[in-house]
Amino acid sequence: MPRDSMPLQELPCLSLVQGSMLSQPKRINKRKSRGCLSEGLDTECTPTELIQQWSPSHKHQRLISKGKENDGEQFVLARRSRRKKEPTSGISWDQLPDELLLRILFYLPLQDLLRMSVVCKRWHRLGFDESLWRSVDLEGLTHMGPALQQVLKTRVRRLRCPRSFVEELHFIGEGPLHIVEMDLSSSIIPTSALESIICRCRLLEYLSLEGLQLSDTIINSLSKNTNLLQLNLSGCSGFSAPALAEMLQSCSRIEQLNVSWCDFNNNHVKSVVENLSCSVAHLNLSGYRESLTLDDVKELVTRCPLIKTLDLSDSTLLMADSFPVLKQLKYLLHLSLSRCYHIHLAALTDLGNTFPTLCLLDVFGVVQNSHLPSLKKEIPHVSINSRPFSSIARPTPASRLTGSLSDRTMWNRRCRLRFKL
Repeated sequence: MPRDSMPLQELPCLSLVQGSMLSQPKRINKRKSRGCLSEGLDTECTPTELIQQWSPSHKHQRLISKGKENDGEQFVLARRSRRKKEPTSGISWDQLPDELLLRILFYLPLQDLLRMSVVCKRWHRLGFDESLWRSVDLEGLTHMGPALQQVLKTRVRRLRCPRSFVEELHFIGEGPLHIVEMDLSSSIIPTSALESIICRCRLLEYLSLEGLQLSDTIINSLSKNTNLLQLNLSGCSGFSAPALAEMLQSCSRIEQLNVSWCDFNNNHVKSVVENLSCSVAHLNLSGYRESLTLDDVKELVTRCPLIKTLDLSDSTLLMADSFPVLKQLKYLLHLSLSRCYHIHLAALTDLGNTFPTLCLLDVFGVVQNSHLPSLKKEIPHVSINSRPFSSIARPTPASRLTGSLSDRTMWNRRCRLRFKL
């Protein structure tokens, strides 16, 4: 019988090995079994799986043939051991303490700080440490909803983002914000998003919401910021007179208030003059042509005798009979009566005697340019029409925005982190 056709059961050594493996699996000596395979088995008729199972394994070396012409020669392919890295001189960034890294990161601009925060988890944690985000300037940023939400999470204290576009905000968590100074003037922001910000503020001292659509919810939330010192609501609308009165009663420490050109009626004006705190020193109540009366001025002077700057421009009902009432303001330094057309030039010439402490007088639209020299001769110690824009409670006075480069200050201080367009 040919060898290739010999049945597998006729190999006695294979049956012996299989029998010994099945009957005594725990007592088999691997060396003896391998010897039996090498001595008694013909590898051509032995299953490949069995040969591989009992063949010695080579973990660190591989035998490779060089080719058919050199079948008898083999070489060993081995992996070299890795060399140990020599210790480098100096200190690694990973060895620096957090305090030192934070001091270094303090000098990075905003864009570089954001790039650095994606290097690793530790640098991300340090990059958003609250000590680096105390003052942030995001002026003119569009679609800044996610960015604003991330900034608010860093416990920012001074936030400047006028003339910005903010979409809907969805805050996670209900913790209070730590904002002390905030400027959102002339921004495009939904009322609901603004409510979600103001409702979480309790530490506000300086706030500007000029030109925004507000609500009673926002005004009621401002009542909880009892440390408020300067408030700019110029050109705002959407809130009622009772909500305004309650807010002014609660915020009794206000020193500068700007409520000019708001969507006010007579009730709003009375809410202001009847509920202002005596601590108010700078007040802008301009733009209420037929809503501000002489009786309102009398009530105002009685409640706020410490006023230094008063802007009653565009109040067409005021006449020269208001001067004896305003004379009670012994600390008045700056008076604005622009476009109060019922006040004549002859009445203005006596202001030098009526207001001995007066330094600045704005009467744009009341006195023609040809009559200014004669008026300046009558009251030489008073500067006339030198302030076309009011700076009361405004974070950045309008006079500083007329140049080619806008002033990025907020209440006379710059923000450390600034977004550059």
